[in-house]
Amino acid sequence: MTKSIPSVSVSYAQNGSSTKSNELGMRAMQERAYERRGEQYLLIKSPPASGKSRALMFIALDKLHNQGLKQAIVVVPEKSIGSSFNDEPLSDFGFDYDWTVPPQWNLCNVPGGDDGKVGAVGRFLESDDRVLVCTHATFRFAVDKFGIEVFDDRLIAIDEFHHVSANPDNKLGAHLGQLIARDKVNVVAMTGSYFRGDAEAVMAPEDEKKFDTVTYTYYEQLNGYEHLKTLYIGYFFYTGSYAEEILNVLNPTEKTILHIPNVNARESTGDKHKEVDHIIDALGKWQSTDPVTGFHLVKTPDGRVVKIADLVEDDPAKRDRVSAALKDPAHKNNKDHVDIIIALGMAKEGFDWIWCEHALTVGYRASLTEIVQIIGRATRDAKGKTHSRFTNLIAEPDASEGAVTEAINDTLKAIAASLLMEQVLVPRFNFAPKLTSTTAVEGFDYGEGGYDPEKSNVGFNEGSGQFQIEIKGLVEPKSQEAERICQEDINEVITAFVQDKQVKERGLFDEELVPEEITVVRMGKIIKDRYPELEENDVEAVRQRAVAALNITQGAKAAILGGADDDKEPSANTALIDGVRKFALSVRDLDIDLIDAINPFGEAYSILAKSMDEDSLKQVASVIAAKRNPITPDEAVTWAKRASKFKKDSGRSPSISASDPYERLMAEGATAFMRFRKEGRYE
Repeated sequence: MTKSIPSVSVSYAQNGSSTKSNELGMRAMQERAYERRGEQYLLIKSPPASGKSRALMFIALDKLHNQGLKQAIVVVPEKSIGSSFNDEPLSDFGFDYDWTVPPQWNLCNVPGGDDGKVGAVGRFLESDDRVLVCTHATFRFAVDKFGIEVFDDRLIAIDEFHHVSANPDNKLGAHLGQLIARDKVNVVAMTGSYFRGDAEAVMAPEDEKKFDTVTYTYYEQLNGYEHLKTLYIGYFFYTGSYAEEILNVLNPTEKTILHIPNVNARESTGDKHKEVDHIIDALGKWQSTDPVTGFHLVKTPDGRVVKIADLVEDDPAKRDRVSAALKDPAHKNNKDHVDIIIALGMAKEGFDWIWCEHALTVGYRASLTEIVQIIGRATRDAKGKTHSRFTNLIAEPDASEGAVTEAINDTLKAIAASLLMEQVLVPRFNFAPKLTSTTAVEGFDYGEGGYDPEKSNVGFNEGSGQFQIEIKGLVEPKSQEAERICQEDINEVITAFVQDKQVKERGLFDEELVPEEITVVRMGKIIKDRYPELEENDVEAVRQRAVAALNITQGAKAAILGGADDDKEPSANTALIDGVRKFALSVRDLDIDLIDAINPFGEAYSILAKSMDEDSLKQVASVIAAKRNPITPDEAVTWAKRASKFKKDSGRSPSISASDPYERLMAEGATAFMRFRKEGRYE
């Protein structure tokens, strides 16, 4: 049976701003990116369906016509995405130039393998033509064959940039590093999800600093739609076979993309075709296969006939017919063309079905990027589509299984992904230190009673989609790089934090955890490792903002659900934006020490405790407790600094026998620091 988990909901204003065009034919995100068109290195972080492809066209054409670049090479991860860069008559909408790619230079549409296409890249470089489109693979091979120098004075535009990695084994990442080191090209990098499932950095820090970043948030994108009002995100646990429980989460009246698990996943039966058959049987009685589209026609118990596209099919002829029918532009605006799409490895990145209302995924996806891409299938704006949702269906670990600890890892990862998506979908947080001279920021709504200089204030600007939050004790960043991280990279820091195995395990299952062990010590180490050039003050400024953003969002969820310690059943959904205001306004004086003392996983554990088998929870908790590691030299340094601050504030050293567990930890850490220093562990 399935066990319901309360959904998180985010409601939007439907103000149409993200879909309206200016006098040059640019939507809001495209206009923002075009303003930075003169930058040599430009990184565009923007959600699926926000118009990144066309933004690149505007920028590339300006670089070719007005900035002296010879050619533009657009690099996409797979051939199907090459169609996003087909010819566009931009002058019809007010721009000075049209986007034109001669057929022989859109290598995604040219038959043959990469060997032949690499030769085509060479011919293009020697030609007077201006634009070429190819896959990541073709570009990698071309760099291997022709070297870095031949790309001088050209624009290299990399779509779906999250495929790049700073890992030396990632060829595209290595080539990008070489191009940046030579410093003779322009680069525009575009991504809808600037993080990787393997927790590898996308770029080396020294390269990333050279990029000017354009960020267009999920909140801005969805808030600016005309039709879509609410997005729900939730997950369900189930026992037994997911195919037999599917109708508990799949509504046949909603336009749905269902991603079944990989055959090697714990949730899979090992026979993907039987799973599809089970799903079809659960939906109703199979009638026939449409001879033109290849869609299955299934009659539901209420008498409706639903059209099901099976992309799991192994027969190339059948699968290609179904795939072609889904991409047929003649049916793009026909809501009734198809009702449900069942997929395994397809219908994710670059797949466009504006009518999708429900992205339903069975089993944990190893990549957070993949989850973002799947959610992006359901967040297109379409007439009459007022809501959409993402649901993750997860097998509940069985306490009797020998591999219960391994099984719980999938649950931990799914929860981490859920926490991250909640963070991505809420408005941007702008944190400011609470000072006596602080005044209200123009354009921000501070709620009933307005701005109050005597308390920490929370203001919301619906137009910009930003919260302004004052916090006592907040450290200000000093360097430009730290300011950039605080403005642009907080969600990337949170991503690294929630992906950290130690953080997830202890945050959820260690009953003796002192929250500062992960919010202060572990978060601080993650930031130092990610940004080794930052000074101590700047590390603390970034750390505080990352913890505040995560804990305020989780506090918002608890404020709506009733709180982690509340015995009553949680409500059906959490309105996150209202929850942020409710939580922040409920605390008269927001203090960074108070925020650090909140376990970001507390609400998730509360939900787990009400949804999972008690024996499973106990067994996993005992395993996690047994794995707890002693204080390391790096951690001892952090605790010693905290102990020093404690002594300065209170006039005494922290006590090893204190009743407050945080004070005991500071004392233990300070003692460990002295021991390590005596042993010569520090230089």
